[in-house]
Parts: sequence; structure tokens; C-alpha cells
Amino acid sequence: MLCPPRRRTIYHALDPRDRNRSTATPIVVPHPRTGRRMSYLSVDDSVTATVTAAVARARAAQQAIEGWNQQQVDDAVTAIAYAATRPDVVERLANLAAEQSGLGNAADKATKIMRKTLGTLSDLKDAPSVGVIDIDEARGVTTIAKPMGVIACILPSTNPGATPINNMMITLKGRNAVLLAPHPRGEATCAESVRIARAELAKLGAPEDLVQLVSVAGENKEAGKAIAAELLSQVDYSLVTAGPANVDMAYRVGTPSHGVGVGNAPVIIDETADLDAAIPKIVASKTFDHATSCSSENALVIDDSIYDSVIVKLQDHGGWLVPATQKDQLQQAMWPGGNLNRQVVAQPASRIAEVAGFDDDAAHASKFLIVEETGIGEDHPFSGEKLSVVLSVYRASDFDHALDTVEQILGYMGEGHSCGIHSEIDERVERLAERARVSTVLVNQPHAYNNGGSFDNGLDFTLSMGAGTWGDNDTCENLTYKHFLNYTYLARLIPSNEPTEDELFGDFLARTDRAG
Repeated sequence: MLCPPRRRTIYHALDPRDRNRSTATPIVVPHPRTGRRMSYLSVDDSVTATVTAAVARARAAQQAIEGWNQQQVDDAVTAIAYAATRPDVVERLANLAAEQSGLGNAADKATKIMRKTLGTLSDLKDAPSVGVIDIDEARGVTTIAKPMGVIACILPSTNPGATPINNMMITLKGRNAVLLAPHPRGEATCAESVRIARAELAKLGAPEDLVQLVSVAGENKEAGKAIAAELLSQVDYSLVTAGPANVDMAYRVGTPSHGVGVGNAPVIIDETADLDAAIPKIVASKTFDHATSCSSENALVIDDSIYDSVIVKLQDHGGWLVPATQKDQLQQAMWPGGNLNRQVVAQPASRIAEVAGFDDDAAHASKFLIVEETGIGEDHPFSGEKLSVVLSVYRASDFDHALDTVEQILGYMGEGHSCGIHSEIDERVERLAERARVSTVLVNQPHAYNNGGSFDNGLDFTLSMGAGTWGDNDTCENLTYKHFLNYTYLARLIPSNEPTEDELFGDFLARTDRAG
């Protein structure tokens, strides 16, 4: 008689928010070791065995390169980048990504693969990541970089071409092995990227199992989530470039993890902005890959004195202003039942117009839709992340009002991620940066292009942006190779520099009249 596969449980801390999520598992039990109330995902032994085998191969491969020098590491990273940026490979990956995911468009995905891969390589080239990477003689501290071990990367459906390549590069740079777990809609694209990378590693005599794909395409969503949780529970570290539910799951599994925050970038346009430069940047950014990027502009906050001019220029660049009488029609189409409609995510404007039932030919011929908005919060979904070529616009009476609006938008959604400004007044730029609870503020730049690093700004190239504690993440930085290294700090004796109490307190006591 055939016996069904045995099952085990992956425990993660019970989160009361789960009861409102479609991914919730209703089974709650005491953890067998700690007694803490936990929810759990049930996993077949066959799944466990598959994941365990992949992790074991990764560990063996990682241990085999533990003694690699910097040149060997850099050769592996460069070889993967070179192979991934050959024109025929880029075209194949981009077409596969667009076709399988049904999101964005192949031309922009090709641009993204090229730009992100070359940009990442430029950041990694000549960057020390093996052994002694810094000697501070004054402090007597030597910094030694070491691998983390086996890294799991949970990948999004929105960028199945560029993200796997980037993740392989930034993890291998630290002599780690990487297990890529793509969204099912991006698995074929990821598999091709992994095949290419493994072939390049083989040419160098390196273990191919430094790079592997672990499928999380279970029989249903819950099964897929269970596979991902099993993977996360077995590795040394993880990078989760996915939605909030997956980030939360990674944190609750217990393995150290880098997660990313929710995007919803508001961008101020003040009266000093060069509109002839700003508007083309905004439109190109908003429509790039049909707004798959979490860094895409979601709202413009426009000074009242130039508001009408900006709207006209947006229309001149392919925008269609949704009539006030049809705004609710679009809202119902985009958020039926309160949840974002997958049929509008990363689709051309013509498709969104079709879903909304618009009969105006101009709507179907447009590049993006413009929605005038005044409200912010749950009752005003246009104030949140849309992942679509729909741009909300707000009118601000002055700069203080613009700051208030940005703060309120981020307070509703996107806190910790990013915002931007088009202005020629540096004092205003700094006021926004000091006030906004975000990790990145872009000045006079196209948000989707530059937020994840650019050749004309100093940010690291990435497809994974930390949102700090504002966004329930552990870093505010663009995630790159340095986030996947362990560091040993070798401290030697130096001449004592212990200060006197007068040196420590003297100025303070004098200023506060506490002397004596």
C-alpha cells in the first residue's frame, strides 16, 4: 500500500494581521520548544528533502570557494555579468520575462537588464570583499570580510530578468552560495539566468551549485509559501525582494533577512522647476516597463502657480486626464472589492482604459492616465501604490502645503521608501530630505530610473531597496554586496587616548551654568 508523504511544520511567530490575509494559515499551536503561540505551514517530507538537498549542495559549493582570493571572486562575478549582457541573451531574457509574467514590456526589460547589470558590475569592480578590506592604523582596527554562507533570494514577478542576475552578483561577491526562489510567473526566466550563470562558473572551474533555482510553484499559493518558508528556515541569510506578506514571512521564520519596503513615491514640483526637463523625466520614468518598478512616481504634488501648466505638459507627453465624472469608474475597476486588480498591474494604458470601460479613444491611445486627487488614505486608493501607469496629481498652495501632502501620502503608504522633488532651491530640497521619513530623496531625477542607482548619482545599483524601521526593514540603504558579508574587526592596542572629565564635560557645563 502506498503511503502519503510525511509532513513537517515550519513555525513562524503568530501575527494577528494574518487573519486578514489570503495567505493566512488558520492552524495555531504552541511551539514545541518555546511554548509560544505560533502559526504553522505544513510541508511534505518530499518538499523538505528537495530543499534540504539543494541547501546541502549549496553549502558544499560555498565551502569549496571559501579560500578563493579576490581575483577569483571578481572573475566569477564578471563572467556572469558579461554573459548576461550579450545582446542575444538580453533579448531572450527580456522576451521571456515579458511573455511569462504578462507584466511590463520586453523593450524596457531589456534596458533594465543591461543597465542594472552593468551598473552593478561597476559598483562591484575593484571593491574589496575578501579577507582584509580596511586597515585603520589610527584606531588599530583591521576589518576582515568573510562569507555569510548560503543565501536565499525570494524574487518578485515584476522583474524576473534583472533581479536574479543582480542577486547572483551581489551574493557571489562575498563568496556566498545563492538559492534563487522566483515567483512562478518568472520561473522560466530565472531558470535561464541560472543556466547561463552555471555555465560561466563551469568555465572557470568553479562549483556550479554556487547558483541554484528552487521552485516555489506549489500546487496552490499556500503550498508555494510553505516551500519558501522551508527554504528560508534552512539557509544562513535571505534577501526578500517581494511583497509585504513575503517579507513578513521571512522575518517570522527566524533566519536573518534583508527585506524591502513598499513603494509609493510622491514627487514635488515647485514653481522653480525646469518643466521642460522635469516632465519628460517623469513621464519616461512613470511609463517605464509599464510601471513595474516600486520606485515609479505614484503622485505629483504640484505648486498651485504652475499646476495647470504641468497638467497641460503631461497631456502633451501622452497623458490622458481622467474626467472627474469618470474617476470613480476607474477606481472601481482598479480596486474591485478594495484590492488592486491584477488586470491593471504593469499593463499599458490602453488595457487599463479597457478594464475601466472608457470609450474615449484618447484614453486608449494614451501612454498613462492622470487622476486629480485631493484625499489621502484608505478611502482614497489613488493616494497609494498603484503599480500601474496611473499617476495621481495633487495641488499644493505653497511649499509648506506640499511638504504636508508628501508627509501624509507616505504616512498612508510608502513610508521608508523614497520621494522626490523637482526644484532649483536647495534649501527646499534639504527641508524635504530632513522631514520626509524615507531612505532616499531624489532631486531633479526620473524616479524609476535613478532610485535604484544610476551613473549620474552616487547611489548603489540595486533592485532591492531597504526602507529602514519606517518600512519594517533593517537598513535604509540600497542593498548590495556589502550587505551579504560578515565582518571580523581585529583590534590591536594603541596609545591610550582616555579623555579627562574636563574635556568631556567642560563645554557643556560652561554653557549650562552647571560648573561647581
